[in-house]
Amino acid sequence: MGTRGSPLAVAQSSGYARLLERTHPGLKVEQVLIKTSGDALSEASGADRFAPAAGPDPNVKAMFVKELETALLGGRVDFAVHSAKDLPADIPEGLTLAGFPAREDPRDVFVGAAAAARFADLPQGAVIGTVSSRRRFQLASVRPDLVFVPMRGNVDTRLKKLAGGAAAGLVLALAGLRRLGLSVDHEVLPVDLVVPAPGQGALAVECRADDAPTRELLAPTFDADTGLEVDVERRFLRAVGGGCSTPLGALARVEGAAISLRVFWCRADGTAPARLAGRAGRRPEELASLVDGLAGRLLAGG
Repeated sequence: MGTRGSPLAVAQSSGYARLLERTHPGLKVEQVLIKTSGDALSEASGADRFAPAAGPDPNVKAMFVKELETALLGGRVDFAVHSAKDLPADIPEGLTLAGFPAREDPRDVFVGAAAAARFADLPQGAVIGTVSSRRRFQLASVRPDLVFVPMRGNVDTRLKKLAGGAAAGLVLALAGLRRLGLSVDHEVLPVDLVVPAPGQGALAVECRADDAPTRELLAPTFDADTGLEVDVERRFLRAVGGGCSTPLGALARVEGAAISLRVFWCRADGTAPARLAGRAGRRPEELASLVDGLAGRLLAGG
């Protein structure tokens, strides 16, 4: 199993390895830690980078998976575990997404300093740490007075920066806090305030497309509803031509025989923000109509 070496990546991939071993008693999963260029950038830029966020985010997400996919294609590992939200819209030829284990809560959370434990408590002009333009533009739409600074590094690193006074609050993924087992006071942000990133809270397991034995071994660990939700979100990502720096949110939720989709999109500079939602049945043609319809409305200006 290939995985990034960050604490969160190791925690979530180790959890998946244990699930796979429980599913196949006697199986032993060997973990191969692979340092990615995205990790190197986060480490290099995370220490002292606290200038106001003005331009587009660097394409860090794609950099978190490139070296893992190279290891897969070269046969160094049999499968890789990613945060699904880190995956670009298109998968390299020769690789495939084998599936998705059951999803964690996909929502974002606000973690505030002692003086402002909740988002609504933030004073005028407060500084918020987040590298995500998706989060920044959605929160700025209701609090244009806030100052946003890009804060990189592991979750623990960012929490230490918060405690040290670098910001009045952070925005993080709830799934990351839970997978790390961190007991941190936080406020879950409703999805009508901040729509999560496509795939947030889900793990994606990738392998070689022609490796049938590995795909068969992995198959029993996957969750059908999670797979459907992430597939719909990634379809929307492709439909709007979203790259890793596009301010884009998409959250699909299975609701019995139907699936709902809530989306957010704006231009790279934060202008023309739009939020839409829809619901459809599970049939492929209904899902295609839902995704294409919302994408078309967004790109046409709502």
